[in-house]
Amino acid sequence: METGKSKIVLTEEKETLLIPLYGKAQENKKEKPILADKKAAEIINEIDYDFSSLQIAEKTSIMMCLRAKLIDGFARDLLSGTSRSVALHLGCGLDNRYGRIGDSEVEWFDVDFSEVIEIRKNFYEETDRYHMIASSVADPDWMERIPHDKMQYVVIAEGLLMYLKESEIRTLIGRLRERIGGFVFIFDAFSMLTVEKSNNHPSLKKTGARIYWGLDDPQELTRWGLGIQFLEEQYFTENEEIENMDFGFRVMFKIANYIPAAKKAHRILVYLIN
Repeated sequence: METGKSKIVLTEEKETLLIPLYGKAQENKKEKPILADKKAAEIINEIDYDFSSLQIAEKTSIMMCLRAKLIDGFARDLLSGTSRSVALHLGCGLDNRYGRIGDSEVEWFDVDFSEVIEIRKNFYEETDRYHMIASSVADPDWMERIPHDKMQYVVIAEGLLMYLKESEIRTLIGRLRERIGGFVFIFDAFSMLTVEKSNNHPSLKKTGARIYWGLDDPQELTRWGLGIQFLEEQYFTENEEIENMDFGFRVMFKIANYIPAAKKAHRILVYLIN
């Protein structure tokens, strides 16, 4: 990598990838971080960007780390001990999920816009097991690079689907199903109430991005006619990581767990697509 800081040039929703990256870097400074990710801190130190302009609150940083930790756990459990497996990380940003999971038996594909992958290549190197694909997930051509003869597929979309419209999500699932057959789909989703509120979040307003899609009833996807089976819903407000938080946040999360609207505001969902 060249000496000196890399200049980050991103527009609209692409700039939102800096929010979870910064959150992980900040969390990594703590004695007992929710998510230990030295790579995030390394990247933050190497890029030229005014992160203070994003107005990222500590609560947001914690949520980003908690989200990543929970999704890592689901992916690791699904991929562990299996061979001939493929993981697709859609809208990967500058995240180090492949490095955190560290499974040498999995063939991994990180997918994001060309300008994001161009920046990503300053910090990550491709191998015979790890690949980067420069493409919008809405463009079907990128799927031609994914092998279609493997035993197991896990597709991860973290911080992505809320920026798409429902029709785009349906199309994405349909195209993936046609290309690779069955797969487990792990993603995070907002409730409809959160969608309405999120577009006023200062960090999003700074980037110019817009939230479109939310989900109240997890069973809604099963009615799309795409062979979708609901498997699991994981709330941020009820998991063991809360005990590692500072007292104030610990109390806040536990109170939120008793308020249905707060509990379902943002959560992890897992589906099987056949």
